[in-house]
Amino acid sequence: MTQTPLIFAALCDIAGKVRGKAFPADQLDKRLQRGLGWTPTNVQITCFDVIAESPFGALGDLLLIPDVDTLAETQFGDGAPTRLMLGDVTTLEGAPWDLCMRSALKGALARLHKAAGVHLIAAFEHEFQLKSPPALDHQAYGRGGFELQRDLCETLIAVLHGAGLEPDSIMKEYGPNQYEVVVGPAQGVRSADQAVILREFTRDTARSFGEEATFSPIRDTRSVGNGVHIHMSFVGDSGAPVTYNADGPCGMSAITDAFAAGVLKYMPSIVALTAPSVISYERLTPHRWSAAYNNLGFRDREASLRVCPVTAKDPASIARQFNIEYRAADAAASPYLALAAIVHAGCQGIEDGLTAPAPTEEDLSLLSPADLHARGFVRLPETLEAALDTFEADPVAKGWFPDSFAAVYRAHKNAEIAHLAEMDTPARCAAYEATY
Repeated sequence: MTQTPLIFAALCDIAGKVRGKAFPADQLDKRLQRGLGWTPTNVQITCFDVIAESPFGALGDLLLIPDVDTLAETQFGDGAPTRLMLGDVTTLEGAPWDLCMRSALKGALARLHKAAGVHLIAAFEHEFQLKSPPALDHQAYGRGGFELQRDLCETLIAVLHGAGLEPDSIMKEYGPNQYEVVVGPAQGVRSADQAVILREFTRDTARSFGEEATFSPIRDTRSVGNGVHIHMSFVGDSGAPVTYNADGPCGMSAITDAFAAGVLKYMPSIVALTAPSVISYERLTPHRWSAAYNNLGFRDREASLRVCPVTAKDPASIARQFNIEYRAADAAASPYLALAAIVHAGCQGIEDGLTAPAPTEEDLSLLSPADLHARGFVRLPETLEAALDTFEADPVAKGWFPDSFAAVYRAHKNAEIAHLAEMDTPARCAAYEATY
């Protein structure tokens, strides 16, 4: 029987889950104008498909408006092509909905341009694991582990390229069956779109090989976690890079320095949005090369915000390659919400004229709380509950979002926490592995 080609119009919500509706491809023009119906309470569907307490109940109607520039397609073998489009949630009158994550990022990017006259360039590095038992042991960064999945890796790179992304690299990572895939940077909201497409098409590619990929923050607390590293730089309206200054601290321009200072100051308040699962805090601990303190590092993978190395030699190339990296994030977060929170924090730093602290070069876990405080550092929240409390107690960070956001987000996460309340840590890890 002849099949009707469908396009899946999607959003990535508070839970970091991709949800939406499919429509016949020949209706594209109509859907770009009129969208598809959506329901306000859908925002309270947790990653475990529990509906959290909702202020909307059964009331209300919204529209999911696909963005034609996000269309990504791929095909595996003789199967039907996959067609994915990302979009924005609006009111029936066409205004951005307060709890649309993609619109939240657009608002943060507009604030950045107003505050500093610059545009964000960003790239998301993702770590994921294949859920099947490793065919070879002791393959951290190993060629053997890579060669076992060479076909999958080469297919994934081709799939991402065909979807309009610019693949940079893929490697066998440190953990069991763990891989890291990196795509090139993009400007503005497109960088978060790319993160969503990468996650979805990685899972699709793995399934085509009879494998299951998981981006869960951590599968086994005795091993490593799966992080998302967000690289950021800035360009002016002309497209010229403005992130680097050879005479600035660690090579940072004045804009970058102030942005970094804001991110570091508000990191304890935004980590609930960038690392938003219960088990995220099993990964955000000292000595995991993740992030445990609000510290700046110069080429230091233990720092939560890192000034990255460059390989270029000439000044123009250095300026284009120079970037900073936010490391306290994982794939339980919506890329849109995570990046929006980081950008707002950076904007606050620019608007308030903050200056970043000197980079750390020692093991902060050896310092007492008093010594940390004296140097302006804090241990990041150690549980999701503590992270949520910190966000809610910060009027500045809460003020970056619509009035309804904090209460809705807390209710959403409370339902997620309650779902796991009777589970031990291994069971919690297994629950997240099954959903991410």
